[in-house]
Amino acid sequence: MEQQPQTKKPRKKWSGAVEEFFDWVETTLFCMILAIVVLTYLFQEVQVDGTSMVPTLQDGDRLVTSSLFYTVEPGDIVVINREDGQEPLIKRCIAVAGQTVDIDFDAGIVYVDGQALEEDYVNTPTNRHSGNLIDFPCTVPEGHIFVMGDNRNNSLDSRYVEVGMIDLDNVFGEVIFRLLPLDRFGALN
Repeated sequence: MEQQPQTKKPRKKWSGAVEEFFDWVETTLFCMILAIVVLTYLFQEVQVDGTSMVPTLQDGDRLVTSSLFYTVEPGDIVVINREDGQEPLIKRCIAVAGQTVDIDFDAGIVYVDGQALEEDYVNTPTNRHSGNLIDFPCTVPEGHIFVMGDNRNNSLDSRYVEVGMIDLDNVFGEVIFRLLPLDRFGALN
């Protein structure tokens, strides 16, 4: 007995189009979910509000931050979630737990562990301001950091009792990239 070759039933022409449509929908949904995960857990966009980080950052700059596997180090520009729910603060980490900060307000020099910081990023020397300053020298407690704005004479930061040392639980992440304005687009050191 001779076997007859089996013939496939012809597929309807529209089934290929439907299959292609579902492949497209699946790919689109995957990309959207991936984008949401990346923007929620890996990177976040923030906008600079104010002039406390001039000249490094300007009011209105749009920045990308990341907290993935991040440990704060002195010199990093960090985003700090405020406990009062207002816009986050963007400041530079000056010292971490265990380090001692002192400021010579007459000379405008900041010292960490007795070493003067080389701060080519600051707008002006650090002068004494009216306000409720913390006592210097001060040692940063465990689980905290000491932050300052680059525009030293126009920045509410860790020098003041109202802000004080920043709890690491309130540090969202590090500023890694400037999106806008386009003429200043690029990575931040």
